[in-house]
Amino acid sequence: MTKQQVFAIILTVLFIDQCSKIYIKTHFEIGQALVIFNWFKILFVENDGMAWGAKLSDFTSFFSDKSAKLYLTIFRILALIGIGYWLFGLVKKQAYRILILAVTLVFSGALGNILDSVFYGIIFNDSLGQKAVLFADKGYGSLFYGNVVDMLHFPIYKGYFPEWFPFIGGHYFTFFNPVFNVADVAISTGVGLLILCNMGHKSSKDASFRIDKSDLV
Repeated sequence: MTKQQVFAIILTVLFIDQCSKIYIKTHFEIGQALVIFNWFKILFVENDGMAWGAKLSDFTSFFSDKSAKLYLTIFRILALIGIGYWLFGLVKKQAYRILILAVTLVFSGALGNILDSVFYGIIFNDSLGQKAVLFADKGYGSLFYGNVVDMLHFPIYKGYFPEWFPFIGGHYFTFFNPVFNVADVAISTGVGLLILCNMGHKSSKDASFRIDKSDLV
């Protein structure tokens, strides 16, 4: 896979991701939903933490929500630099196309969400009870303190856990409950491909070992 192809994939993911987020921000209020099907909704939520809405401050009392948000954004940027360096090395060595594609998708998705965290707080005003304005006079936050925009929701099944389930029996649940975005899809797809690459690599090594061992007999 060439540098041009990698660059094209990154631009495509970023374009779709950012266009969808900007559209949602400027046409929906927080919590507003549009039902496409019973099992698929456009639901506008904002995530100021990690995956599933968790925050660093939830796990330790050493950090306030504000400082935890800053540290998380900085960590994401450093992680993105590391992934970018890895990707550059894979392209330079002309590694397996599927491996390069996987890392490219992870990089693209991570970059898409980092753009939200770094810039959205200063280019959008608040979405609470109103539709946000792009390049508003006053943003809802400051640099590095933006929230990630999520909108894809797939409540495929809703019901109650059977009573015999330990601890959660009888509780109401939704599958699939998390709300995510295009960048998250790119990251998840990339991670899935990385797992497949790793499994394939292990299988190849095992096969090679079996062949070498048989040659000794």
